[in-house]
Amino acid sequence: MTQIAQYNPDESAVVALGSSLAGDHESREALLEAALRRFADLGLTVLARSGWWESAAWPDPSAPTYLNGVALLSPDVPPEEMLAALHAIERAFGRARGEVNAPRTLDLDLIAHGRRVLDGPGLVLPHPRAHERRFVMGPLAEIAPTWRHPVYGGTAKMMAAGATVGRDAAPI
Repeated sequence: MTQIAQYNPDESAVVALGSSLAGDHESREALLEAALRRFADLGLTVLARSGWWESAAWPDPSAPTYLNGVALLSPDVPPEEMLAALHAIERAFGRARGEVNAPRTLDLDLIAHGRRVLDGPGLVLPHPRAHERRFVMGPLAEIAPTWRHPVYGGTAKMMAAGATVGRDAAPI
């Protein structure tokens, strides 16, 4: 876990990172570290980040395993711009959108942006399924256990314990 500055987790933007394919990098961990470094190039300030967690692929556990983590970002970039920047980083790392839940080099999900609740055609906040995923809530609980879901009110720690998807997720 790395903390870069003082922050309020409930007011921060929460981004989940995941990778099941290393692409041009020596490992998935190297790819994810490189992706995190790219955030600053697009004006995204990382306030804190979790360690890496590994889990079986979902919904097809025979696919390559995933490495996941969470970063808290400064909310000074509007959510729509932040999402566009995250998609640009994915493309730069070889992400090709196609089959849902297919193995991929990089997956960046905007989980929350402060306490905002949005239900637009291109952006839903908070992420509608993040609270069910241990591979998101576990890393989030590692760096911000008291973070509260903007809709359900549960803490990251509580949601990690009750997650129904990716229950095998564990820190490496």
